[in-house]
Amino acid sequence: MTRLIPSVLCAALLSLSAAAQPPSDLPKKPADKDSPGPFRIAPAIWPVFRGDATMTGVGTAKLPDQLEERWTFKTGDAIEGSPIIAGEVVYVASLDKHLYAIELATGKQKWKVKLGAMKASPGMKGNRIYVGNLEGVFHCVNAADGKLLWKFEADGEITAAANFHGENIIFGSHDSNLYCLNPEGKKVWATPVDGPINSTAAVVGDRTFATGCENGVLHVIDAKTGKELGNIDLGGSTVTTAAVVGDWVYASMVSNQVVGADLKGLKKVWSFEAPKRQQPFQSSPAVTTGLVIAGSRDKKVYALDAKTGEQKWNFVTEGQVDASPVIVGDRVYVGCLSDDGNFYVLDLKTGKKIQELQLFSPVVGSVAVGPDSILVGTDKGLLYCLGKK
Repeated sequence: MTRLIPSVLCAALLSLSAAAQPPSDLPKKPADKDSPGPFRIAPAIWPVFRGDATMTGVGTAKLPDQLEERWTFKTGDAIEGSPIIAGEVVYVASLDKHLYAIELATGKQKWKVKLGAMKASPGMKGNRIYVGNLEGVFHCVNAADGKLLWKFEADGEITAAANFHGENIIFGSHDSNLYCLNPEGKKVWATPVDGPINSTAAVVGDRTFATGCENGVLHVIDAKTGKELGNIDLGGSTVTTAAVVGDWVYASMVSNQVVGADLKGLKKVWSFEAPKRQQPFQSSPAVTTGLVIAGSRDKKVYALDAKTGEQKWNFVTEGQVDASPVIVGDRVYVGCLSDDGNFYVLDLKTGKKIQELQLFSPVVGSVAVGPDSILVGTDKGLLYCLGKK
């Protein structure tokens, strides 16, 4: 086990498609284009929660065989969301009410802006960063300097991250609405669902996918108009983000299930239930070729067959797993809620532990994947950059 000693003094460092057949491979991520304006921002590497618009949690970086601490950055409160990465800059939101921009290479702060307490992950499009707060205010800031460009007020707190359809921004609120705004912050549409929205809406083509946390219905919505195109009863409540791969959608349920559903037939195909402890799945699944990876509050990470839901392996952790796993190559990266902040690198095919690190505080948020490193925040407000020193 590797014990990482936080380098807190490091310069106030980094304030962190056949019907019903799973596809043989994931679609390639579209290139992110810069928006016109006075600043030029490098294309985003990890622009949204879970890495891309489909919410699959899959990265393409070349990571070292063994992770080491490059630097840490200290914020004033917990980091519960995922960072995002564009070029040589990392952006992370904290419950200390600030959004931070940090140099990826050094962990040094470039700027910070006070936006209110935030659990949501930021999202990036062009040269703008978008993030909501616990007061229900959704912000747009300039990525170069943190200047506030506009804000939009919902009627409930915002813990879901932003996603994008073209130039429009899509996000959910605890007021039970899925919102679509244009780049100027004007409402294009708002669609009510069955309860508060905690999860980020996946976007595929001209469709977006939203779940409220009350009755476990997945809503398929026209991303242009906000009109509901159909829905799927997932069989239980959910607070996590669903991943879409081809004609399949995968979701983790508070009611102790992971579900695979057919988007063409609008029906649930399989449901996996953890057999013993009956604990919620509160981490969003990661999906790659043939496998669904999900963490549970029963202190296990599960690998399931994407077509059948059959369990392939499980790995026992030192704490409940609310953090959403990420897949890079043939490895799984995930943290847990142990006091020691145990963070694991697992073999994707077997579930065998490759490496274990200690981050000294519970890990709630998901990993962001950079070109040759990963970034993850902790309950004590530390953002870690892990790679090769």
